[in-house]
Amino acid sequence: MEARMQLRDPAIIPSEKVLSEALGDQAYSALALFFETIASPEYGLNNEWRYYNDGKAWLCKVTQKKKTILWLSVWEGFFKTSFYFMEKHLEAIAALNISESKKNEFASMKPIGKLIPLWFDIGKQEQLGELLAVVGFKMSLK
Repeated sequence: MEARMQLRDPAIIPSEKVLSEALGDQAYSALALFFETIASPEYGLNNEWRYYNDGKAWLCKVTQKKKTILWLSVWEGFFKTSFYFMEKHLEAIAALNISESKKNEFASMKPIGKLIPLWFDIGKQEQLGELLAVVGFKMSLK
């Protein structure tokens, strides 16, 4: 069964209760820890939920001042994060402390315009290490 994107009703704002119900306990605890971590002084990131009519869903934009670090969407049992990088970042990403399968997946992605996407599907807290490694890298870019 294919996972379905959640949070499609523009009238239902993504509160803790709504997110918990959409994700389930395990994925919600990972999301809560992720938001807590990136809001800490070490990262200092902001997140903003907004309903986007083009995709007919609520998305969360995580930013560092005006710079977009990642996009986050909620699915049945997991949340998906989307990063976008330029081709010049291929080597640096290959050197990050993330799995070989994730590096290979990124290297084989087709660009969207000039940007290459890197996606993570997170359903449990143990998956946050790789995600945070990429967050830190994205924050370091000019």
